Amino acid sequence: MAEKKQATVIVVTSGKGGVGKTTTSASIGAGLAMKGFKTVVIDFDVGLRNLDLVMGCERRVVYDFVNLINGESNLQQTLIKDKRLENLYVLPASQTRDKDALTREGVEKVINELKNDFEFIVCDSPAGIEKGALMAMHFADYAVVVTNPEVSSVRDSDRILGILSSKTYRAEHNMEPVKEYLLLTRYSLERVERGDMLSVDDVKDILAIPLLGVIPESQAVLRASNSGVPVTLDVESDAGRAYMDAVGRFLGEDIDHWHLKLKKKGLLAKIFGGNK
Repeated sequence: MAEKKQATVIVVTSGKGGVGKTTTSASIGAGLAMKGFKTVVIDFDVGLRNLDLVMGCERRVVYDFVNLINGESNLQQTLIKDKRLENLYVLPASQTRDKDALTREGVEKVINELKNDFEFIVCDSPAGIEKGALMAMHFADYAVVVTNPEVSSVRDSDRILGILSSKTYRAEHNMEPVKEYLLLTRYSLERVERGDMLSVDDVKDILAIPLLGVIPESQAVLRASNSGVPVTLDVESDAGRAYMDAVGRFLGEDIDHWHLKLKKKGLLAKIFGGNK
């Protein structure tokens, strides 16, 4: 998969809100930093700004992405260094501007500047297809499409795939396309078995992109968000381990989707146990 030679830009995106994009951006950013890569996570959700909360650095925001674009601050003033991980930095969004504050020229200038210092640049996209989302996608080399296993979420993600293939820098310049990966969040094998939720295979069949990871439905995700700690730092949790495995796969490691297999074995054991 991703081979580290020059700075790589990853967009974490989805068509639908509330599927776990910011949690995923924080987790992938932290996971790459834990693997030894100098990584910055950029919040593109101008006007709302949640990444700093999930990363636990909201009280340290002085300047933001829009200040940087407008030349009102420099990189050193604007970037927030994570206190837990040596290689991790956050570039927060503005809460007081609107989406039009992001210009393609401004975003390109900042990303090119970041490429001089960082190995991975993770762009946390707002939901949907408005300007902030299009800006977050535009300069991507890789896209992690975050989807819940429900029909509306999958349909909206399919629309995002269309934009990634037609409206990015790579598409406009006839370069190799953005490499797309599927990350399925809030997955419950029990609900799939009951027919209440789409299966992994259902979603893969519809979207037809490689599966990067399946994140189980887990209270650890909520706990991590509320306490401002990327869930990848909670190595004891299923969700933390699943996110770290997704990072490993992105970096080319061959890792089983153990979460699906373990759950299936547990269910079979219950069934066979009940027959005795």
